[in-house]
Amino acid sequence: MILLSAISEMLSLDFMRNAFIAGFLVSIACGIMGSYVVVNRLAGLSGGIAHASYGGIGLACFFGFSPMFGALGFSLACALLMGWLTWKNRERADTLICVIWAFGMAMGVILTDLTPGYSGDLLSFLFGSILTVPASLLYWMGGLTLAILICTGIYFPQFLALSHDPEFARVRGIPVLRLYMLLITLITFTVVMAVQAVGLILVIALLTIPAYIAESHAKNLRNMMCIACAVSLALTLGGTAVAYFLNLTVGPVIILLGVALYVVNRLLTLRRR
Repeated sequence: MILLSAISEMLSLDFMRNAFIAGFLVSIACGIMGSYVVVNRLAGLSGGIAHASYGGIGLACFFGFSPMFGALGFSLACALLMGWLTWKNRERADTLICVIWAFGMAMGVILTDLTPGYSGDLLSFLFGSILTVPASLLYWMGGLTLAILICTGIYFPQFLALSHDPEFARVRGIPVLRLYMLLITLITFTVVMAVQAVGLILVIALLTIPAYIAESHAKNLRNMMCIACAVSLALTLGGTAVAYFLNLTVGPVIILLGVALYVVNRLLTLRRR
């Protein structure tokens, strides 16, 4: 009874309902695209996209428009540049990603310093602010999630071929570079959404931990995506509720739960083997 009363009280608050809806959308996106990130070993590139997006936040603050649109536009431009450069020169991929990563972060800090009267909370961008997501932003998050679902459904066979054997896919006539750029675009959408939940610093963990857990139980990529979505949903909604009751920052709570679940899953997997 006490638990049901607490849940009812929590759901009676508008900002908590918005947080749960945002968490649901982020979880679906992270479960699907996180599986591609893990299978294609794109965790480093995803981290670069996340941190470079702070340049877009700085631009938005300086010119006075929505931080999410700034982050989406700037991070997409950086992501496509990273994707093209790393595709052409895979030996230098890590260096190129780090350069663009550092440029975006530095530019974001400088622009926020130059913004007259700027009083934004840097920690909300670094560690997430899912409890402050407005209802208007949920429509954009829903649109991005829908775009991810549609593109994944249409191009799933091609993405599967690209993930497992890009050379064979090229021989079969699949436009691998264009597909790679589309995949990076969808990862960028997911990263910008996930920043709302866990922030720039922790976003890569939400993209990869559910997918890593799912990989140890899945029989194929489609199955891996479904398991990753379920794990991500449990972590996001559970972490949000725990953070609310304990009055803690939501992003780190979600990630700590994820790390704990990953360790437990790893120990059980090793014991089973």
